[in-house]
Amino acid sequence: MASFALLLVALMVLAILWLWDYIVVSLIWRPYTIAKKLREQGIHGPPYNFFKGCNEDIKRMKVKADGLVMDLHDHNYLPRIAPHYLKWRAQYEEWIKEKFPQSKGGLSIREQKRQPLQMGGPFLYWFGSKPRICIFDYELARQILSSKSGHFLKNDSHPTVLALLGKGLVLVEGVDWVRHRRVINPAFAMDKIKMMTKTMVACAQNMVKELEDQASKNKNRLNQVELDKHFQELTADIISHTAFGSSYKLGIEAFHAQKELQEIAVKTLLNVQLPGFNFLPTERNRQKWALEKKLKNTLTQIIQSRLVSEGDAYGNDLLGLMLEACIAPSEGGNQQQLSLSMDEIIHECKTFFFAGYETTSLLLTWTVFLLSVYPEWQDRLRKEVVRECGHETPSGDNLSKLKEMTMVLLETLRLYGPAVFTQRKTTTDMVLGGTKIPQGFGIVIPFAVMHRDKKIWGDDADEFNPLRFQNGVTRAAKVPHALLAFSIGPRSCIGQNFAMMEAKSVMAVILKKFSFTLSPDYVHAPVDLLTLHPKFGLPVVLRPLDI
Repeated sequence: MASFALLLVALMVLAILWLWDYIVVSLIWRPYTIAKKLREQGIHGPPYNFFKGCNEDIKRMKVKADGLVMDLHDHNYLPRIAPHYLKWRAQYEEWIKEKFPQSKGGLSIREQKRQPLQMGGPFLYWFGSKPRICIFDYELARQILSSKSGHFLKNDSHPTVLALLGKGLVLVEGVDWVRHRRVINPAFAMDKIKMMTKTMVACAQNMVKELEDQASKNKNRLNQVELDKHFQELTADIISHTAFGSSYKLGIEAFHAQKELQEIAVKTLLNVQLPGFNFLPTERNRQKWALEKKLKNTLTQIIQSRLVSEGDAYGNDLLGLMLEACIAPSEGGNQQQLSLSMDEIIHECKTFFFAGYETTSLLLTWTVFLLSVYPEWQDRLRKEVVRECGHETPSGDNLSKLKEMTMVLLETLRLYGPAVFTQRKTTTDMVLGGTKIPQGFGIVIPFAVMHRDKKIWGDDADEFNPLRFQNGVTRAAKVPHALLAFSIGPRSCIGQNFAMMEAKSVMAVILKKFSFTLSPDYVHAPVDLLTLHPKFGLPVVLRPLDI
C-alpha cells in the first residue's frame, strides 16, 4: 500500500512538473522572452496570445479576404490568400521609417549595412506558441535554402500533412535524406525523363480523344469542361505509369484518399492542438486514420503487384529503384548506404504520388488560364508547337526546343506557383543577417510575395510577361535565384525537369487539337489549399482545330 502511495505521489510530481514546463515555460515565459530579445534587435510583430498565438487573427483575416473576387488580368492574389503577411509587413515597414527617419524615408547606407535583416521587412508572429519569423529578402532566402550545414531543417509538419505526404524525400532530414536522394535521383535523370515522354504524350492523347468525342456530339462542336479536374486525373495517370508502372485505375483510391486528407489538412491547419490530441479517437482523427490506412493499403497493393510481376528484375523507374534498394541488402547485398525499408518506400510513394499529380496539374491549370486571358500567347505557342513538332507525335527532343513554351511555363510558376511559401527551422542558435535567431525558430519564406518584388523583378512584376525569361531563368531578374517555385539549393525539387517535360507534353498535345477560352462561369479567386488552386475550378470552352 505504501509503495502504491509513493508511486501515486511520484506520478503527481511528474504531472505537476510537466504542467509547469508546458503551461508556464512553453506557453508563457518562452514566448515573452523570445519576443523581448527580438524587439531589442528591431524585430517586431503582432502580440502573442496565450496558447493560440496569432492563429485566430490569421483565420479572421483569411475569412474576410475570401470574399474578394479579382479581375482576370489581376494576378496579385496576395490580398486573398495572405492578408496577414501584407498587413504585418506594412506595419513593420512603417515602424522602420519612424525609427530611422530620413528626408527621403528609409535607412541610410550605413544603417542598411548595420541592420541588413531589417531591409527585408521581416516580422515575428506566432503559430500557437511557436515563433515564426517571416523574411522577404532574397539574399537571406538564398543563405537559408542553399545551406548545407544542417542548421536549417524543414519545419515540423502538421500531423495531417504528414499523413498526406508521408515522410519521404520532401520531409526527411540529415543522413536519411542523403540516402533517399541517392536512391531516387537516377529515376529523374534527363535521359530517362525523355524516355518517359512517350508515355506522357500517350496519356495526354487519351484525354484529348475523350474531349474530342464530347465535342463531336455538340452541333457547334464547342465543349465546356472543368479542365482542372481533367488535369488532375491526367497527371495522376501519368505519374502512375511513369513512376509506379501502374494505371490510374489502380491508383484512383490513393488519389481520392490523398484529396480527402488534403481537405482535412486545410480545415485543421490553423488549429492549435493540445499535446496528445492527435491520438484521441475524435471523429476527424478517426476519419484521418481510416484514410491513412486506405492510402497505405493501396500503395502496398501497387508495390506487391510489382514484386509479383517482375520477379528478380524490379524495373528502372522510381518504384523499381526503391525496391532494388530494399531487397538487395536483405539478400546479402553490400548496399547498406543505399538501402530503403518497405515503410520508407511507402512514404516515398505517398510523396511522389501526391507531388506527381498535384503540382503539375496546377501548373497546367494556371497555364491554360493565362493563355486564355492572353490569346496572343496561345497563338504564339501553337505556332511554335506546329513549327517544332509538325504532324509528328511530340518527343523529348522536339519538346526541348519549345523555347516560348518554356518561357510561359516559367512565368506561370512565378505568378501562380503551386507552393505559396516554404518554412525552415533552426537547429541551433543562429546569426542571420546580423540578427540572433534562437534554436527551434520557424523561418517563413513567402515565395508568392517575393515573386512580386518590383525591386527584383521590375515594375511589371505583377504582370504576365513571359519575355522576361527569354534569356533564361537566371537572367530573368536582378538576382539569378529569383525564381523560387522549385526552391533552390540542395533541397530543390528533384522532379522539376519531370514536371516541366510533362507540362510541355500535355500543352503541346492540347494546343494542336484545341483553341480555348475561359467560360463565362469562371470566377477568378485563387485559394491556398496547401497549394494554389482556382477556388471555383477552371471551366473553359474548347474549340476543336484542324491542324
